[in-house]
Amino acid sequence: MKIYIKNMVCNRCILAVSKIFEDEGVNVVDINLGEVKLKSKISEEILRNIEKKLMELGFSRIKDPAQQLIEKIKNLVISKISSLDIAENFVLSQFLSSNLHKDYSIISKAFSQTENSTLEQFFILQKIEKVKEILLYNEFTLTEISAKLGYKSVQHLSAQFRNSTGLSPTEFKKLKINNRKAVDLL
Repeated sequence: MKIYIKNMVCNRCILAVSKIFEDEGVNVVDINLGEVKLKSKISEEILRNIEKKLMELGFSRIKDPAQQLIEKIKNLVISKISSLDIAENFVLSQFLSSNLHKDYSIISKAFSQTENSTLEQFFILQKIEKVKEILLYNEFTLTEISAKLGYKSVQHLSAQFRNSTGLSPTEFKKLKINNRKAVDLL
């Protein structure tokens, strides 16, 4: 049995969700961002308890197959960006198609209809949020950031950053603005 969960965006989320299932005595086979695989079916009562506990922590169960696809897409994008290992020649459409085993036109259309945004816009916004995080923690230079996030140049990164935030990365860093958005709210 698989249970799909909305708003799981990091390893801490996995730990929190895992604890909920453990507290209910449910045997989890595997847990990933947005998805929990169970050894066997569980009772409706236990499922309701789990759903209630998930809601208390800001998660929710996804029952609709279309929404499950959207959550898988988001989790793949977030995981890829978090890895800081995006090649300059990275192609989002190929990445998603191969991981979801679906034609990109289906993936893109489903995402756009549900999210009122294109996948490419979502991808760029996620990358910009990652750039903000890295800049705030002073982890890497702009050259290193652009290489890790698949930008062709620092100028390309800076242009996208300015379009999204109204500031250059350097201005943002100097202001030390902590206006990052929660990943699940993008």
